Amino acid sequence: MNKTLSNRKFISIYEKVGILAILIIEIIVFALAKDNFLTVNNLFLVARQVSFTGIAAVGMTLVLLVGEIDISVGSILAFTGCLCATLMTKAGMPMLPTFLIAIAISCVFGLVTGTLTAVFRIPSLIATLAMQTIIKGCTYLMTGGASVPGLPDGYKFLGQGFLFSVVPVPVVVMLIIFLLGFLFLNKTYFGRRIYAVGGNKEAARLSGIRTRAVVIGAFVASALTAGIAGILMAARLGTGQPSTGADFAMDVLTAVVLGGVSLQGGKGSVLHVFVGSLIIGILSNGLVMLNVLEYWQWIIKGIVFLLAVAMSNLGSKSSK
Repeated sequence: MNKTLSNRKFISIYEKVGILAILIIEIIVFALAKDNFLTVNNLFLVARQVSFTGIAAVGMTLVLLVGEIDISVGSILAFTGCLCATLMTKAGMPMLPTFLIAIAISCVFGLVTGTLTAVFRIPSLIATLAMQTIIKGCTYLMTGGASVPGLPDGYKFLGQGFLFSVVPVPVVVMLIIFLLGFLFLNKTYFGRRIYAVGGNKEAARLSGIRTRAVVIGAFVASALTAGIAGILMAARLGTGQPSTGADFAMDVLTAVVLGGVSLQGGKGSVLHVFVGSLIIGILSNGLVMLNVLEYWQWIIKGIVFLLAVAMSNLGSKSSK
């Protein structure tokens, strides 16, 4: 009994201040290890790097809150970036219609995945794994496996430019999406349905909530945010890269789980996910600055993900 109470107390403290403590410790460690870590240029680099993960993390949060998972976000990111690059450079299409088409197709991907999960009862891990492979194949067919260069400067500005010569444009987009995600989950009737479905799907159904529609909507939101991140990523790189996003899903999932979103659903906060995104972005930047071999970076990120999942599971058990 004492051990159980102790575990609950530890989890309670971790959920309140633990993630902020991790962020602060991480910043201190990298600042001490590298003198130029806290320079303005590097902080802007980190902020821009965080933005792509953070944007997709908002949509992923909705999926995890309903008790599902989406590992197709990396393929969607690559597809939308390559699609925009292809439509602009080879079809001569203006930016706005290109973006609308890319976002619409991303939402269709999410609609298909959500339908496979909610209607056909295919586990979301399997459904999104299949969609990941299908979308990746579509991307390579579209590009022939080669990058798509020649993006216009106006498009590159979205990934490389600064608003008011201060804040990177992707960071502004990320903050807007996090704000919208926070308002949606905490201030709307639909947001409460997300938590209800994740907390107990059968009870939510019996109370009149259309659980299938909620689950499908969560997957559409995840694909939408991944598509936006993909558009901005292509602008950042200045080219459509079909290989982009290979490890993107892992970074996004780690950020969300680090942010305290339960893998069992029904529990989590967008504000904490924002901090989790910062932790992952700073970790990636710090490891690169320390010249850590890329293979070791994969190992470290995998360990961080496992620790985040372990804490999530402990939190779920302690609440029972």
